[in-house]
Amino acid sequence: MSAPTPVDVRALARRTLVRNRRDVVLGVILLSLHQLAEALVPVAIGLTIDRAVVTGDVGVLALCVAGLLTLFTVLAFAYRAGARFTLRATENEAHLLRVEAARRALDPRGERSGLRTGEVLSVATSDAEQAALYVRAWAGLIAMTTAIVVTTVALLTIDVPLGVGVLVGVPVMMLLLRVPAAHITRRSEAKQATAAGATALATDLVGGLRVLMGMGAREAAAVRYRAASARALRASVSAAASNGVYRGVVSAASLLFLACVAAVSGWMALQGRLSIGELITVVGLAQFLAEPVQGLGMVGQIFATARASARRLVRLLDAPDAVAPGDRAPEGDAVVELAAVTYRTLRGVDLCLEPGRTVGVLATDPRDAEALLELLSGRAAPTEVEGAVTVGGVLVHDLDLAALRAAVLVEEHGATLFEGTLRTNLATGTDRDEAHLSAALRAAGAQDLVTGHPDGLDRPITDRAANLSGGQRQRTALARALAADPPVLVLHDPTTAVDAVTEEAIARGVSALRAERVPVGATLVVTGSPALLARADEVVVLIDGRVRGRGTHAELVRDDPRYGEAVLR
Repeated sequence: MSAPTPVDVRALARRTLVRNRRDVVLGVILLSLHQLAEALVPVAIGLTIDRAVVTGDVGVLALCVAGLLTLFTVLAFAYRAGARFTLRATENEAHLLRVEAARRALDPRGERSGLRTGEVLSVATSDAEQAALYVRAWAGLIAMTTAIVVTTVALLTIDVPLGVGVLVGVPVMMLLLRVPAAHITRRSEAKQATAAGATALATDLVGGLRVLMGMGAREAAAVRYRAASARALRASVSAAASNGVYRGVVSAASLLFLACVAAVSGWMALQGRLSIGELITVVGLAQFLAEPVQGLGMVGQIFATARASARRLVRLLDAPDAVAPGDRAPEGDAVVELAAVTYRTLRGVDLCLEPGRTVGVLATDPRDAEALLELLSGRAAPTEVEGAVTVGGVLVHDLDLAALRAAVLVEEHGATLFEGTLRTNLATGTDRDEAHLSAALRAAGAQDLVTGHPDGLDRPITDRAANLSGGQRQRTALARALAADPPVLVLHDPTTAVDAVTEEAIARGVSALRAERVPVGATLVVTGSPALLARADEVVVLIDGRVRGRGTHAELVRDDPRYGEAVLR
């Protein structure tokens, strides 16, 4: 059973430890054993001096040397094994967080985190990696605490006031270091946010580079990106400066603490309260104590960094769904019907799409077209919709999302192609043979993509199909929608990037291919293309969000001057 989605940073940290508990426990035990062995080294040296060197007992000396060899062996192997377990848990958690963030971003229900595409990419990579540092932080915290406890016990055994001083001094110093740690959290969060913003802007600019160059807006876009990059740089430098200052404060505090312990120990030795071996033990322990104390300071920094990234991860993972689907399936044929629907710019729209029919929609306002597509794809929030939108007699918001997608395919105008081959782009999510794909390409007027390339259907496609022209990309996306062969196909401006001759061929091809579907399907085309509208059984005219006319293309051209003005060219 999958772990529940964390609702806050503490829940994410707790889940991280629980689902990596085996490696975390083994790593903590072995790293703690390493710190224990390292803390016992000055104790063993002090005992060797007092019991063997001072007394001159060769047998005891040999025994002490053997003990020291065993101690160093345990110290070395415990650290290597403990670090390996801890690193494995950290990397495993980073992988799980990346997969979880990617799954949430790709969820067909969508999400309302408010993060842009580039920011989501940053969360799924950089933030996932840094949030996984909770494993290292907790392992380091427990191991360092073990070292301090062992050192304090040893000091208490040698001299109670000295041990009490260490026992009180370390917690006080750690409490004081919490103040700059909180500052680091804020700086780290600001750094991640600005870096994600710059990534999001870069993603947008690269995606629209051809458009920007065509508009002559390349320089303005570069200025915007330089400003965003400069903000990210300032935030990164600020966070790095905070980290540097924090490291310096931790090192200075640790060394000052060490100097105080060494000075007190030396004074006690001069007073005769400590033997030579005990003095060496105390100075060695005090010197060793600087390492776990500094380590605790660094652990605070790791916690601060992980906490800042965890907040952004939780924002994405716990974001509400953009669509709240039901659990029902269409009843009977996939008849799409809008009854007195009001949504965004649409006002009281009635529309019926039955199997075997093609309906064209002319929307003079692009916002009307976008609202209609959101309704048909189920993306519209139920609370914002008045009237009824049904598929197969069931309200669209009561349909299971998979059932809705199987019944109605909405092919957006700005469809995206993926890196791979022409075949993999056409057959996404379907098991179609070559003849079926070729028929879809012919209907979309894109057969030249196969005949004009030696690899045919295995023609390489780069990311976002950058190696295709705008018209080729549009025709490929249309062919993919036709190859999916859904009961209800909704197309939005599928021919805006082609010439009039190709547009006429596409209109004939789409009409013929959809008519051959078994069982018979339905097609809705939101377009201003006269070639496509002429082949519709009915054309619905949307003006100012309302239905202002219905009829065939020929009837509307004859009787409605506004329609003729909008479509004839």
